[in-house]
Amino acid sequence: MKTARLLLMLFFCLGFSNLQAQIDVDQTINKGLNSVGNGVKGLFNKKKQTPPAPQKAVKDTSKVQDQKTAQGATQPATTPSLATYSKFDFIPGEKVIFYEDFSQDAIGDFPALWNTNGSAEVVTTNLYPGNWAKFMMRDAIWTDSLLRLPENYTIEFDVIPTKGTDGNMSGFTFRLMKCYNVRSFDPGAVPGKAAFSFYVEYYGRTGYRTYINGSEGEGLGLSSLREEKETYERLDQKYHISIWMQKSRVRLYQNETKLFDLPKAFPIPGLKMDRIRFEDGAAMVSNIRIAVGAPDMRNKLLTEGKLVSYGIYFDVNKDVVKPESYGTLKEIAKVLTENPGVRVKIVGHTDSDGADAANLDLSKRRGASVKNELAKSFGIDASRLESDGMGKSQPVAPNDTQVNKALNRRVEFIKL
Repeated sequence: MKTARLLLMLFFCLGFSNLQAQIDVDQTINKGLNSVGNGVKGLFNKKKQTPPAPQKAVKDTSKVQDQKTAQGATQPATTPSLATYSKFDFIPGEKVIFYEDFSQDAIGDFPALWNTNGSAEVVTTNLYPGNWAKFMMRDAIWTDSLLRLPENYTIEFDVIPTKGTDGNMSGFTFRLMKCYNVRSFDPGAVPGKAAFSFYVEYYGRTGYRTYINGSEGEGLGLSSLREEKETYERLDQKYHISIWMQKSRVRLYQNETKLFDLPKAFPIPGLKMDRIRFEDGAAMVSNIRIAVGAPDMRNKLLTEGKLVSYGIYFDVNKDVVKPESYGTLKEIAKVLTENPGVRVKIVGHTDSDGADAANLDLSKRRGASVKNELAKSFGIDASRLESDGMGKSQPVAPNDTQVNKALNRRVEFIKL
């Protein structure tokens, strides 16, 4: 009996020991699984990395109520100077035939002289003067009336890449085209009969494409990209685009840099473009200018005694010569350098917008600024130069359209 009790107690102790060991093992496993589980849970619940602080939003000065911080623009680090354009050889055409700065449009309206299958509105910003057409879409805005363009002409415009619907830069496309459908939108990836398109990708890289639709254009299309990072466009920065069309040749400049030079972009004779479009992205555009005729500066100044220039630019109500004027000033300085006995008077002219006294003062300051740049930047003896301003008193066209107003805004060089 005593032996049986001892065996029973031994059996009970062994069972309890195994049970406790199993509990310890289970607790250890559970702790391990809980640790892994917490790690996995932490992996999925881990707070996302804080993205870089967004650029400080620009206060939108338009009257559109639902566009309180639409631009998100930042002030450029430095303002380009005339000296940075020392290799800029672009010279605009002699006579303006198309001009659009949206000054005739009310803030918040769609531009009156344009059409769209999407949307756009006229806005202002606190960084860049004047009115701008702002679009954010995958569609297009285009010139409503057809353009009558010759073989040789220049196109210029200012553009600011802005944020798209996702809050990031979207890029944009500019298209110079020969349309099929005069009255409406030409759809498709290669719209119209032919076109030259310049585009900026969402991260800033620039590129171009040319094409001629139909059997006659087979194999004639061209395309390329600029890979240099310094040519990438940036969000909310203003760029001046200049395009020089000479028969089949196309040259395109971004600010002072020549991006593309295509000697045989359109090798089919007689192919003339008739419409411009902005599309596929988000941007603001303004100061769109088309001019024709290569200026014969030497003959105009030396033989005729007066050179009228539309290639010297100023911001609205400003007298500082913009750097994209470099090509024109360089050619004028060349004529003066080669003819050291010639003296000239530089006369500024304005359109009729604004008060008479303000226009007169502005035109005089602009004439003086051109004189100073020729002396300072190009080494022309200041004693050979005089300056004056006539305000709006001597128009060369009625001040009734944007094109005519652009014709009246000019700088004249008069041989003394």
